[in-house]
Amino acid sequence: TEQAVAVAGAIIGGTLLFVLIGITAYLLWKKLCHRLSYEKLTSPVKTTNANGIFQDPSTFEIQPNCPSRSGSIPFIIPPKLRGRDWINLTSEERVQEESDPCTIPQSGPRSSFHSLAGAYVVGTINPELYKFPEDKSETDFPEGNIGRLWFSIEYEQESERLLVSLIKVRKLQPPDDSCSPFVKIYLLPDERSYLQSKTKRKTINPQFDENFVFQVSSKALFQRTLKFLVYHIDKQKKHHLLGQVIFPLKNETLTDDNKLVIWRDLEKENLEPPSEYGDIQFSLSYNDYLGRLTIVVLRARGIKLQEESPVGVYVKVSLMNHNKFIKSKKTAAVLGSPNPVYNETFSFKADQTELDTASLSLSVLQSTKGEKTHLLGRVVVGPFMYARGKELEHWNEMISKPKELVKRWHALCHST
Repeated sequence: TEQAVAVAGAIIGGTLLFVLIGITAYLLWKKLCHRLSYEKLTSPVKTTNANGIFQDPSTFEIQPNCPSRSGSIPFIIPPKLRGRDWINLTSEERVQEESDPCTIPQSGPRSSFHSLAGAYVVGTINPELYKFPEDKSETDFPEGNIGRLWFSIEYEQESERLLVSLIKVRKLQPPDDSCSPFVKIYLLPDERSYLQSKTKRKTINPQFDENFVFQVSSKALFQRTLKFLVYHIDKQKKHHLLGQVIFPLKNETLTDDNKLVIWRDLEKENLEPPSEYGDIQFSLSYNDYLGRLTIVVLRARGIKLQEESPVGVYVKVSLMNHNKFIKSKKTAAVLGSPNPVYNETFSFKADQTELDTASLSLSVLQSTKGEKTHLLGRVVVGPFMYARGKELEHWNEMISKPKELVKRWHALCHST
């Protein structure tokens, strides 16, 4: 019995010893594998060549006399920053020189990882991400431009004051060699009173920086329109109008803490006398890709208002095809002014094949108390089937200049 117990104990002890040796060997093997894996992970990244590209160890050879390198990842200076003074570089941070004999770059494909690392190195800032958008308002002037005006507007709710700051004008086109400009500012529909800036002598790029105040209630504010007239004084003290800017306030958000800085190109004033029933200005554009006809109703002038108490004047735009009504849209009403400003855009679906049979009818209407509506004038633009003269020319120019806004004045007639 004692002999059997001794044999059993020896077997158990041998088994335990064998298991212990196996566990110890497994742990040592695992630790060795982990160390080899870490060295393999850190070894591919060495230094860069003169072009600042990370090289894989398979793409270069180590020279026999090359000193040993640290196994940590070096800090690489981007090529475009080379030649600058760098301070406080530690022993692990270095700039790769072209004459460094330790690496010989070889030609061959590079992975996307290496390309990315060479382009954006850790520790540098890409300045392109922090650039402000370039202001091209003082450099990009379209052909035929006669000047550009900058101004700002702000509205004080409590005191009901509209604050207008006249900032500057650039690239004026005076009739003479010298230019002495000044600006008149109107708040339409009141054309009898205005505010005037100081005159700037001998400059086509005047800097004004002047402030003006108009008293207007918050209810009437969005029915008003700012009008800037830029004049030049010649040597005989005569005033010459160089251009104007019309700026309706109805689509603007004006608050005490919202100061809008705006620029607009000057437009030539229509010096022709108004026609019998007045004139209307609008732009036409056709997008052949989208099959979309666009009209921008800008303004009217010289409208003959009815004697009754006016409520408002608006424009109704109707699309016709073969003289059949398709669709109509209308602007907001402007309170009884003979020179209303709208600046409203409307779009209609129209296939390119329909342009030979389609037309646009613009009717200027006045609504009065009692919900009566009076036709003040009308104009039709379209192909030869429906229009002649300026109206036909406007339509054909729109077709010949796709996706461009073509702007013109048209005389109103009273025919129905």
